[in-house]
Amino acid sequence: MTYHVPVLTAALLEYLAPTAQGLYLDATVGGGGHSQLLLEADPQGHLWAIDQDREALAAAQERLAGYGDRVQFWQGNFADFEPGDRRFDGIVADLGVSSAQLDRPERGFSFRHTAPLDMRMNSQQALTAAEIINHWSEKDLADIFYTYGEERLSRRIARAIVAQRPLHTTTDLAEVISRSVPKKYRYGRIHPATRVFQGLRIAVNGELTVLDTLLAKAPLWLAPGGRLALISFHSLEDRRVKQAFKASPLLDILTKKPLIADDAEIQANPRSRSAKLRVAQRRRDQG
Repeated sequence: MTYHVPVLTAALLEYLAPTAQGLYLDATVGGGGHSQLLLEADPQGHLWAIDQDREALAAAQERLAGYGDRVQFWQGNFADFEPGDRRFDGIVADLGVSSAQLDRPERGFSFRHTAPLDMRMNSQQALTAAEIINHWSEKDLADIFYTYGEERLSRRIARAIVAQRPLHTTTDLAEVISRSVPKKYRYGRIHPATRVFQGLRIAVNGELTVLDTLLAKAPLWLAPGGRLALISFHSLEDRRVKQAFKASPLLDILTKKPLIADDAEIQANPRSRSAKLRVAQRRRDQG
C-alpha cells in the first residue's frame, strides 16, 4: 500500500545531487518515497529516516526493508532529533500533513468525513483538536484561525464555536463554521472550514515552532557542501524557510524562487499543486 505520494521528486534529486557513499536524513519520512529515491540514486549511501507518526514510520520500514542496514529509523519530531557527530550530505523535509493522514478519517484532519476532533501527528501527545476547540478561550481560537489559518473571519467563527460547544466531530465543527459565515463565503471556491482546519492542525502539532527549530538546527547538521531541501505547502511555512535560508551565515541559496510541480505531476497528484521546494547548500568554508 502507498502510504503517501512523494512530490517534486525529479527536482529534489536534481538539487540534492546524491553522491557516492553519502549520508542522508529524511526528517519526515512518511511512507518512505523520498528516502527510496535517495537510496536508489546512491547505491552505497546510508540514510536516517525519522517521523513522529508511528503509522508512517511503520509504512516506511516496510517499504525500505530491502535496504537493510543502509537505513536507520527513529521515531520522534525532527525538532527533537540529535545527530551526534554525524554530518549529512543531504537533508530533506516534506512539511505539513501527509496524504495518508488526510485520507484516514479517524485521524481527524479532514472535515469531509465524520471523525473525532484529533489532528495529532503524534498520537502519543496529549493535546488534541477537541481540547483546543472545547476549552480554549474565544480570543485564543480567533488568534489561531487568523494567525495560522489566515482566516479573515476568525473572530466571527470563534464566537460561533464557543456558543455551540462542546463539539466532538470534524463535521460538527465544519457545520458550525459554515453556518457562521455569509452565504457568498459559504459557497466560495474553497470550503469555509479549510483555513480554520489548517490553523487548528498547526496549533495542535506546533508545526511552525518545530519548523523554526529545524531551520535553526539543520544547517549545523550538514557536512560542508551538503544540501538542505524543504518542501512546504502553504505560505506560512514557505515564508519561514525563505527568511531562514537568507539569514543563515552557513548557507548559500540554490533556488532563488521556489520550485513547483509541473502540469503532469499536478494531474497525477493534485496535492502537489501547492508544494514549493527550496534548497540551500552549506558553505564549504563553514565546516
